[in-house]
Amino acid sequence: MTIASVLTSTALTSTTLSHGALLTDTTFSDLFDFGISPTEKVIRTVLVYLGILLIIRVSGKRLLAQMNSFDLVVVLLLSNVVQNAIIGNDNSLSGGLLGALVLVAGNAGLDRLSHRWPRLNRLLQGKATDVVIDGRVDERALRDLGMTRGELRTALRHQGADALSEVRLASLEPGGSVAVDLRPQDQNASRGDLDDAVRDLRAYLDERLAQPRREA
Repeated sequence: MTIASVLTSTALTSTTLSHGALLTDTTFSDLFDFGISPTEKVIRTVLVYLGILLIIRVSGKRLLAQMNSFDLVVVLLLSNVVQNAIIGNDNSLSGGLLGALVLVAGNAGLDRLSHRWPRLNRLLQGKATDVVIDGRVDERALRDLGMTRGELRTALRHQGADALSEVRLASLEPGGSVAVDLRPQDQNASRGDLDDAVRDLRAYLDERLAQPRREA
């Protein structure tokens, strides 16, 4: 082996090791070094959270209810639309974990506050809207919610109501779910109702069987 080949091999080895060390340093830097300051990351996350909360509050309950495919598309795309607003110029692991921590902690804190102060809860979430009362549809409430009669009928069927006449009260809750209170005669029998019916039937049969004995 000539001296030139040895020197060339040594140079290549040194360059490879140098590049490997550089790659390692860059990798750890990308993982743990913030692209933006932690303070800016926290502020961005909080502002986006409050902004999304306001948008959902203004857009109404039907967005959460996802009455049709358009509502579902909006909800699915919402996170992608605001992603850059939270991330900024930062793709680090530390930045992502900090943003997640701020979201979870902020949501938990706001949830506790809303439970402690009912007025704050009503301000943030609103209140239930009655859409059916004693079998009659409140057309004005439907218009305000942007809900069609077809969407209402579908929601009622999912809650066990086959016809409007069976509904005593139906409301669209702040969380987007439809709560339905059926008339007593149209409610499904529970296990307790069946047990009571069987007990009454047995008592009736025992009484009927005991009558011939008393007459005899």
